[in-house]
Amino acid sequence: MALAKITQVSGTAVHVPGSDIDTDRIIPARFMKCVTFDGLGEFAFYDVRFDKDGKPTGHPLDDPRFKGASILLSGTNFGCGSSREHAPQALYRFGFRAVIAQSFAEIFFGNCTTLGIPCVIASAEDIAKLAAAVEVNPAIEVTVDVENNRVVFGDDTFSVKIPTTAHEALTSGKWDPIAELLESKEAIHGRMSAMGWV
Repeated sequence: MALAKITQVSGTAVHVPGSDIDTDRIIPARFMKCVTFDGLGEFAFYDVRFDKDGKPTGHPLDDPRFKGASILLSGTNFGCGSSREHAPQALYRFGFRAVIAQSFAEIFFGNCTTLGIPCVIASAEDIAKLAAAVEVNPAIEVTVDVENNRVVFGDDTFSVKIPTTAHEALTSGKWDPIAELLESKEAIHGRMSAMGWV
């Protein structure tokens, strides 16, 4: 089955402000003792969402107004820290399908792309404008238009940047190299046979 072409993502948004939000904050290491990634979503941002006694801190992700948000807004150097892919996996399983930030850590960006999560780069001013609109109306639909490098919300729009390789991979449906290999197993086997390897 071919991968979906990701040309745009639409949904509601939530703003998690801050710079240098690292992978340990996105998913604390103690929750990574898992065989699969399936249960990671509930632990996303756990140590800032709950205090040491497990009581909610009032984090934006737990605000009922933003329940079900699929687009995350943040600051600079989002996803810095370790190279492990648990952080994007946790975000995906929490329900996020796109991230808008001022900049991204390179490995985190790549791991998101191979999950089909567009990470787009916007200015601080544009993110602040969108965050203010979301605060006033949490139900406002936000569209990350990957194909045209822009974000649309209400009557407003602003341009975003995404590296060419990620843009092409997402919009052509070639964002998961492993899936591409699995889809091409007959061609791979044919080539291996022709070369005398099987």
